[in-house]
Amino acid sequence: MKKLILTLLAAIAVTTGYAKSYTVKSPDGKLTITVNTGEKTTWSINHGETTILLPSEIGMETSNGHYGRKVRIKNTKSGKTDKTFKTGIYKKAEVRDNYHWLTINTAEGYAMTFRAYNDGAAYRFETTAAGNMTVKNETSEYHFDGDYKTFVPYVNDNRGGEKWCYSFESYYDEAPLSAMFADTLSITPLAVCLPNGMKAVIMDCGVEDYPGMYLVKGEGNSLAATFPPLPTNSMIGGYARLNLVPEKRADYIAECISGKGKSVAFPWRTVLVTTSDSQLLDNDMAQRLAPECRIEDTSWIKPGKVAWDWWNNTNLTGVDFVAGMNTDTYKYYIDFASANALEYIIIDEGWSDSESLMKLSDKIDLSALVGYAASKDVGIILWSSWRNMIKDMESTMEHYSRMGIKGFKVDFFDRDDQEAVNSVYAIAKCAADNHLLLDLHGLKPMGVQRAYPNILNFEGVKGLENSKWEPRTAAGPVHDQPRYDVTAPYLRMLPGPMDYTPGAMTNATKDKFFGNNNHPMSQGTRVHQMAMYTIFEAPLQMLADSPTRYEKEQECTDFIAKVPTVFDETVALDGELGEYIVMARRKGNVWYIAAMNNWTPRTVTIDISRLKGLGTKAVIFSDGVNAAKDASDYKRTETTIDPTTCMKADLAPAGGWTAIVE
Repeated sequence: MKKLILTLLAAIAVTTGYAKSYTVKSPDGKLTITVNTGEKTTWSINHGETTILLPSEIGMETSNGHYGRKVRIKNTKSGKTDKTFKTGIYKKAEVRDNYHWLTINTAEGYAMTFRAYNDGAAYRFETTAAGNMTVKNETSEYHFDGDYKTFVPYVNDNRGGEKWCYSFESYYDEAPLSAMFADTLSITPLAVCLPNGMKAVIMDCGVEDYPGMYLVKGEGNSLAATFPPLPTNSMIGGYARLNLVPEKRADYIAECISGKGKSVAFPWRTVLVTTSDSQLLDNDMAQRLAPECRIEDTSWIKPGKVAWDWWNNTNLTGVDFVAGMNTDTYKYYIDFASANALEYIIIDEGWSDSESLMKLSDKIDLSALVGYAASKDVGIILWSSWRNMIKDMESTMEHYSRMGIKGFKVDFFDRDDQEAVNSVYAIAKCAADNHLLLDLHGLKPMGVQRAYPNILNFEGVKGLENSKWEPRTAAGPVHDQPRYDVTAPYLRMLPGPMDYTPGAMTNATKDKFFGNNNHPMSQGTRVHQMAMYTIFEAPLQMLADSPTRYEKEQECTDFIAKVPTVFDETVALDGELGEYIVMARRKGNVWYIAAMNNWTPRTVTIDISRLKGLGTKAVIFSDGVNAAKDASDYKRTETTIDPTTCMKADLAPAGGWTAIVE
């Protein structure tokens, strides 16, 4: 009997020691996070009567112990937060950060914090354990109660054959959870289509001093996170020897140092929850969960548009010089930018030696171009590979800043292990110290853009460049770019801006399109391209076609040039993932409205009565009546509108509609 009593007391002690359950609800009371601790820690999410996430394990295997297993709870804290912060360079002037939170502090010296928002749930680990620590692995599972359809951006085209070396450019495979490829990584965000039009979107936020998160197919209807191990040795390789490809990796994913009163906060694991797809078009979770701005004076950071050379292969016509990598060509780009009030030009690959940014090509006079551009109130941004930039970063950035260069487009990161992520933060800080802007390619946003808003853009997108080499069959192009165009804003754009590089003035229907590197074209209509300037978030937005093509289409160019690249307000008016988008953005007293669709023609209703302070004078570009046969066909209309009603937009196959209303 005494032995039985002692056994029962021991069981009670274990239960009260670490087997407990907690809940935290969103401010509107609809979303509930349930946390269970015990042999392992799980979290689950419900939204009203809908199960979003079944109990799913979370944890970290560290050199200090296994976080999340057999938790000994020291204390818990909970509360409410409701604040706003100004953004400066974003799709809106300020962001509201409204959530309820729970922090579980453990006797082992780490904590688990959970946040319940109206539009999603997030958690992260923190530690105050002193000294050096390695993270061997992290467990972050996502179990669903059905075999739901997914939008999966698989990893492919690895650099140098290295598993974790990838450009973060993926089309979306649409398949149920059960049909996902078990042997293939996926980048994030990844969408799971729940019943009644709801979506659960998995992503990581606030990544710093830690690798990015990938997803793989788990058991049953589940997904599991996986992370690139820390490189121990890298070599020059990959595409055209532009990459630093890891040859060896450690048996752990991260190293960190804590102690002396300093805690280490690991990245947020996030599940967005929406009841309509359009909610994804105006989501601020990545901004809320990112590190706060670390630049005291941001007044020098100037977003804007860019006349760009690479996509159009410097195809200038009607000039008296041979176009290419030479001074005359870039003077023409500068003149074009100045004439159309574009803030910048980019000089892409070829201006410097392939192995040194300090050795200039003898084909151009860079100093003369900088002076000429300054006289025209145009800035110059230079291209660089990541591996060349980090060779002597401080002196390189200081040198070109003093010369008058305004920024760098740093390319071919193609990694987001801890070493690469730390390098991004170091580059951003060094650039900020030298008042240089950044456009980062081969990378997706991770939250660093809020900490260092001199990072205006990221690539990590299947952008217009893919049209240069797109294969086709008798039925048309292999990849459905217009469907991607109305998918990426819902998913890829969630973590931050994307350098899609729109603006093609040669536009093709499905039967006429073919990939051509030297004379590229776009899939879909002219106005489909023009609508991107309002819909695609990009504080540094390209005009990808050649100056002489834009000059021949001045009516369209004038419109594109007037669309800002940052805004005071964003309103997602309508849309369906993969089908169509209707969006409005405001800058000052002017509204910019746009719609795009996939290859299915449709008429959309635009409820402009939702737009506060909308004027009545509108300039509208719509697909021409023959755009289904000739994708370059469009119609420009100046009209007076009634801001209290709805408007109709007839979208051709892969079509568009866009307006400026004052």
